[in-house]
Amino acid sequence: MSLKTTVTNIVNLVTEDEMDAGKLQEQFEINLETGSKLNLPDSFETAFRPSLIRRAVHSSRANRRQPYGSRPHGGKKAPMSGMKFSVEWWGKGRGVSRIMRKTGQRTGAQNPHTRQGRRAHGPKVEKDWSKKLNSKERIIAKNSALAATISSDLVSSRGHKFSDEIELPLVLGKYTEVHDEGKNTVDIEDMSLKCATRKIHAIFTELGLRDDLDRAKYGRKIRAGKGKMRGRRFRTPKSILLVVSNKGNLAKAVRNLPGVDVVSARDLSAEHLAPGGDAGRLTVFTEKSIKAMGVED
Repeated sequence: MSLKTTVTNIVNLVTEDEMDAGKLQEQFEINLETGSKLNLPDSFETAFRPSLIRRAVHSSRANRRQPYGSRPHGGKKAPMSGMKFSVEWWGKGRGVSRIMRKTGQRTGAQNPHTRQGRRAHGPKVEKDWSKKLNSKERIIAKNSALAATISSDLVSSRGHKFSDEIELPLVLGKYTEVHDEGKNTVDIEDMSLKCATRKIHAIFTELGLRDDLDRAKYGRKIRAGKGKMRGRRFRTPKSILLVVSNKGNLAKAVRNLPGVDVVSARDLSAEHLAPGGDAGRLTVFTEKSIKAMGVED
């Protein structure tokens, strides 16, 4: 017997006060309504295998690594680092070591143990960083990480903060917006882009996920090490993962929230569900994405 979950429908009551100078910012009052029952795909019942999940994530990250290192010096190529000197050898019989020295000086150069010399055993461009993983193992790892997202203990142990009343998984269905002109009901993936980020933030807050959003927002720290000088100065904690069927308006709405990622069901992988190899990411699904995963299975 397959697992079942309840779809949560969203009702947003939009109010906008008006003053002599003009209209004020819209205010959102979010109400949650219980929708229909939904059968979860069989992948949510996969056994939890943390070692396989970690291997799959490390394999994905290793396969994206680009070759780096110094190219060999020779011919008319520009000299590599540590070899950019005009040097000469004094010859034998002088009672000094056979080290290349800067022209007209006694200072040694180019050797690894000399000042400003080349690196002794630097990284090689031809090194292969990739890690093999069987395709069936990759699928099992993804399904195992997917099953871990419905375990409150695993999600909380990973560091996520959420309300105790939440029953995982969270599945969002219809979105109804009520305002003076009337009301409009659409699938949440097709919500309007007007003030969309504020709307989705209000929805996550009503769902009980505000603490995790704040954890990512205020947990942004300066990275340790030289990475801070290489275009990745700050490190932001991973927060909510939103799984959709297709990246549309909803994906644009959440992309400005710190730590929040969005991925389509067909592109879902163990690395999205278990960043760094640690399973149990706080994940929110849409009804369409669950149905899309069921079709894939």
